[in-house]
Amino acid sequence: MTAPSDDEKTSFLRHEGAESAEIAARLAQEVASRHGPREEKPFSIEARDAEGALFGGMNGVIHWRWLYVRHFWVAPEKRAQGFGRALMAEVEKFARETGCIGIYLDTFEEGAARFYERSGFARCGRIEDFPQGAARVFLAKRL
Repeated sequence: MTAPSDDEKTSFLRHEGAESAEIAARLAQEVASRHGPREEKPFSIEARDAEGALFGGMNGVIHWRWLYVRHFWVAPEKRAQGFGRALMAEVEKFARETGCIGIYLDTFEEGAARFYERSGFARCGRIEDFPQGAARVFLAKRL
């Protein structure tokens, strides 16, 4: 592969604060031609108490028959009482009901990574210093 020659006119335009919808669409089309359409389905699951107050939940998306846990949160005062375990069980139930073959997620917290491992997830990647002074850990679980 060679670099463009000086005769070729190339310009690079930067757009801070926004992604290009055209680039995303072109990549999606190329990926779909090889792997099938992404067919993203966003969803959320909320945990509320008897008064209706939110104390936990998750946001995610399903694509290519995998459920991605984008956000998983339990209020600090509700942790270590089984609510996280119950919420993850509900996530897994939803994944199975929607025909998913697996669940994947990532975290910056070592304690959270151990929680996910106790729920049957396996570490499958790690990026050091992301964020600085920590590591981003990727985990997955086949259903």
